[in-house]
Amino acid sequence: MLILALVFLDEVLVAVAAGVWGGYAFGVLGGILAPVVLVALWWAFASPKAPYGGPVVRPVVKVLVFSAATAGLWAAGHPRWALALLAFSVIVNALAQLGFVRRTLAELERQGPTAG
Repeated sequence: MLILALVFLDEVLVAVAAGVWGGYAFGVLGGILAPVVLVALWWAFASPKAPYGGPVVRPVVKVLVFSAATAGLWAAGHPRWALALLAFSVIVNALAQLGFVRRTLAELERQGPTAG
């Protein structure tokens, strides 16, 4: 479960990075809209239940989103944070591909939402 929480944290950090770049490039409105657009793309193409995702589309969009966020941080004048985000993203997403993590995720998806 820790790895899945780190994957979620990584996705949040990528949205924040998009906001940093959007604010740098386009001001306050860009800082708000960039993460909204990123989250919409993620939902549509890269999330586990993406309506337009697939075995090719999902990983391609994930790489594009993480690359864009890293490049955006670099362009906004934060190269060290960009490299840190890149390293964190690669490590966390590699760990998420381990068999026991994938089985845990599949089991959680089969269970569905839990009653509160």
